[in-house]
Amino acid sequence: MTGLERLHAAIKAAPSGPDTIAAFDLDGTLISGYSASVVYRDRLRRFDISLGELLRTTGAAIDTQFRGADVGALMDIAVRALAGRTEEELNDWGERLFKQDIAAMIYPDARGILAAHRKAGHTIVMATSATPFQARGVAADLDIEDVLCTEIEVIDGMLTGELSSPALWGPAKADALATYAEKLGADLRNAFAYSNGAEDVPMLQSVGRPVALNPDRTLASVARRNGWPSVTLRKPQRGATPLSTVRTATAMGALAATAMVGASAGLVTGNRQLGANLVGTYGPDISLSLLGIDVEIDGEHNVWDHRPAVFMFNHQSSLDLLVLGTVIKRDVTGVAKKEAANDPRFIPIGALLDVAYIDRSNTTKAKAALQPAVDKLKNGVSIVIAPEGTRSATPKLGAFKKGAFHLAMQAGVPIVPVVIHNAGERMWRNSLVAHPGPVYVSVLDPISTADWQLDDLDSHIEEVRSQFDAALSAGHR
Repeated sequence: MTGLERLHAAIKAAPSGPDTIAAFDLDGTLISGYSASVVYRDRLRRFDISLGELLRTTGAAIDTQFRGADVGALMDIAVRALAGRTEEELNDWGERLFKQDIAAMIYPDARGILAAHRKAGHTIVMATSATPFQARGVAADLDIEDVLCTEIEVIDGMLTGELSSPALWGPAKADALATYAEKLGADLRNAFAYSNGAEDVPMLQSVGRPVALNPDRTLASVARRNGWPSVTLRKPQRGATPLSTVRTATAMGALAATAMVGASAGLVTGNRQLGANLVGTYGPDISLSLLGIDVEIDGEHNVWDHRPAVFMFNHQSSLDLLVLGTVIKRDVTGVAKKEAANDPRFIPIGALLDVAYIDRSNTTKAKAALQPAVDKLKNGVSIVIAPEGTRSATPKLGAFKKGAFHLAMQAGVPIVPVVIHNAGERMWRNSLVAHPGPVYVSVLDPISTADWQLDDLDSHIEEVRSQFDAALSAGHR
């Protein structure tokens, strides 16, 4: 049994219910790296740091790293530099940095640990020395409602440049957790606490179930001496390596070659769908094989039992379309906005896949706007569409738009949810390269739209979204 498996067993064996607290540090524990570094790099890129601040920060960082000082001095320098900015500006900044960088730093297996605690009904809290602007994005994405963090003073919506609470570092974090537990009436002897750094030894010592998660060398030594569980999670794959770059380039070349063969077959036979089927049947499989990615499908029979259908998928990665290709294979196309029909970058793809172009600007005649896609379905060609409308930064689902549901209703075809579990781990949303490994897909049972009414559409959408959410939470089999 691996350390992660033993941890899951310990969570399952712990007392269930909200009286059991699970407290998680942020930097290095839930995310690989440090949110403060992301903030600092962004400020450097925007020339938002003076020479004086740079020198003071360097000195304080040396004291923290090599002399064991707490992060108080670093926090003071950083917060003073933000004086005069609005809280709204900082919130927008934090949201942008989360989507741009921090989302990709979340440990994939951390989601499973949180899901195990959630299943047990435990109270989950984040305890971090980071500011709310650094922590909120991760907390919201991981559905952590309670956050203990270093608070910044805000008066009339403006940052004063001062902290309104001590930096939650070392004993201060342990004290904050104790106060939190006291308010809940929870006993810390039943609580879990997770951290990667030795500065959190006071918090770990304060609970009955400490866990060294992704521990640094010092904490790993402390954990061994105390007999604490020590678990190191696999890091998120984000950067490009020479091998992944070559494999990705080769895979894209193979896909282009397959597309040329398919286009030629379509021209010779005068049947564009035949060409699209050739590409869908062979192109994705060849490309994914070259990338070293194996797609494991649960519920594959649902792909074929009810066609044509509207295949809905959760969209996180550029890899999703290849994964969908290898799952659905043939007699399928997508939809695109009408303007794309004149975009030279999209014309070849649209022609090859015989895409249905819809007029999204025609909101007053929404039913007529969907007619090209409805015609495809009535002619036996399925439609694949992402109800979120765009890629999400993480596996967390976004809101579902109504267009795909209207489409299924108008055509009188079922909806087939295709849940892609971890394509984002193989290829992050903003990455240009893919990494080898398995991708897990769950194809759920078809959902009939035959008796749906427009008045009940919102509830039907929520039901479908709940099925996606449940499948993602349950993980792959």
